[in-house]
Amino acid sequence: MGERHRIVVIGTGFAGIGMAVRLKQAGYDDFVVLERAEDVGGTWRDNTYPGCRCDVPSHLYSFSFAPNPDWSSTFSPQPEIEDYLRKVTESYGVRPHIRFGNTVESARWVDGSWQIATNQQTFTADIVLSGMGPLAEPSYPKLPGIEDFEGEVFHSARWNHDLNLSGRKVAVIGTGASAIQFVPAIQPEVEELHLFQRTPPWVMPRPDRKITAAEKAIYRRFPLVQKAVRAGIYWGRESMVLGFAKLPAIMKQAQKVAEKHLAHQVRDPLLRAKLTPDFTLGCKRVLISDDYYPALARPNVEVVTDGIAEVTPTGIVTTEGVKHEVDTIVYGTGFKVTDLPVMDMVHGRDGVSLREAWADGMQAHLGTAIAGFPNFFMLIGPNTGLGHSSMVFMIESQIAYILDALKTMDAQGLREVEVRRDVQRAFVDGVRSSMRNTIWTRGGCTSWYLDSEGRNTTIWPSFTFRFRQLTRRFDPSEYQTLAM
Repeated sequence: MGERHRIVVIGTGFAGIGMAVRLKQAGYDDFVVLERAEDVGGTWRDNTYPGCRCDVPSHLYSFSFAPNPDWSSTFSPQPEIEDYLRKVTESYGVRPHIRFGNTVESARWVDGSWQIATNQQTFTADIVLSGMGPLAEPSYPKLPGIEDFEGEVFHSARWNHDLNLSGRKVAVIGTGASAIQFVPAIQPEVEELHLFQRTPPWVMPRPDRKITAAEKAIYRRFPLVQKAVRAGIYWGRESMVLGFAKLPAIMKQAQKVAEKHLAHQVRDPLLRAKLTPDFTLGCKRVLISDDYYPALARPNVEVVTDGIAEVTPTGIVTTEGVKHEVDTIVYGTGFKVTDLPVMDMVHGRDGVSLREAWADGMQAHLGTAIAGFPNFFMLIGPNTGLGHSSMVFMIESQIAYILDALKTMDAQGLREVEVRRDVQRAFVDGVRSSMRNTIWTRGGCTSWYLDSEGRNTTIWPSFTFRFRQLTRRFDPSEYQTLAM
């Protein structure tokens, strides 16, 4: 049985929940939010691995319209963020709009409307707002022989909490943002931990601390104080763009902090050499931790830098022919960021899929609107990712832009809006030009920021306040429009 609504929102992470709240506040009630799981939270619901927490300060990693005076620490743990999204959902009255257990299988533009099929039912909508973020689908490496492994295998984003790791011989594959959090958490528990490292990351100290009861009381009584703290964090983070995108030489100086951090925490020169990157700080995601390096220096941990040749029923064999006997394999290999499932799911005008439209790399005007896809807006789209600040700020900027688009459609009696290809091309060309001299392209590394052709289609190469300026107003002259 199908449902007909003016607007369908997909996903209940920060993007989907924020969009739903703002729609309701703006007086749009004819909308539903489709969610594949049975609760809200997105990546903060799915990633429950030990030690999971945010690497952006708590006061900035939250909605501007829903400050939380009760964060327990300056960098929030996963359960608190998930609980925060639940509370926002409840307090702003959007839960009745959510259709849980509806996995979107396809969304097609047919005869002037969107036809959405889920595993449960169908929906018809005038407008689709996608909140399907890039950190949703785990990425698994192709390891020869993995199907013959007799032990336990799981990804950090699908953590097996039923498995007791005590006394187990664990192989961890990957050294990204997730691994540096769960490795220290499980190291004291396991008998052996073999960390398979392809490329070592730069790790900076984590300036984390507990937020005192007095501070929380002040934030509750004087919300402007918390707002001022948020502003201070924001501008401090914005200053980092100078090193990432404007004056890469600054990163050389910042890198000295990471080098000292490594030297202080890892005394063994051989291990320290294994953990020293050969690229400039910032080229790959900058990680923060105070317990990752000490965990790797423990006697039950081995850092393996040789490549993986194959997996046997009882272990992993490296390219040097060394076999590591393990009974558990944990993937810390991140997500499909440049090969999003949405690319095969969404079909626009003339049945063209997003994958076909993005044959020359992911691209969208303002990371939000895509030529050939009428009445379709994407939150956390191409080149909206950040290497320095809070994605929630970018999401709120896009939400404001989409709301202005909806108001413009209402005011001008527009049935359809579709960004012009020349407008999209001009924007994408500008982004790619700005990207050329950034640390992400000239830092001497390959990273998940880059697609298979070496294009950075994920990161925003400038200040976030510049993105907010660009998305402040919807300009109908940049779109092909169709009146009612």
